Amino acid sequence: VQLQASGGGLVQAGGSLRLSCIASGRTFNSRLMAWFRQAPGKEREFVAAITDNGGSTYLAGSVKGRFSISRDNAENTAFLQMSRLEPEDTAVYYCAAGRRGHYSLSYDPRAYEYWGQGTQVTVSS
Repeated sequence: VQLQASGGGLVQAGGSLRLSCIASGRTFNSRLMAWFRQAPGKEREFVAAITDNGGSTYLAGSVKGRFSISRDNAENTAFLQMSRLEPEDTAVYYCAAGRRGHYSLSYDPRAYEYWGQGTQVTVSS
């Protein structure tokens, strides 16, 4: 599985962005998908995850109510809709695909087998 993230950019505080993650391969619809982010000088942190069928999602407390995660299995694509962005959301955002057979939503990076290259999101104040 190869993952290609896109949609990042520069936005003012309060604005919105939608990130996309396109996956190659035929196992996309049997894997968890998640978004993580890493700000300069900080550890990579969990943002959101979604089950293989899109039926359940899990968001970090810091983004709950502002971000949402979704997926389109017909298009092998996962999305992260970000609204009411804050300067603290500035980071490189990575999408990740879960390990085969791991179906429970997880914030643990070890649950994810494949990672995209990251897309930069910068929120100005």
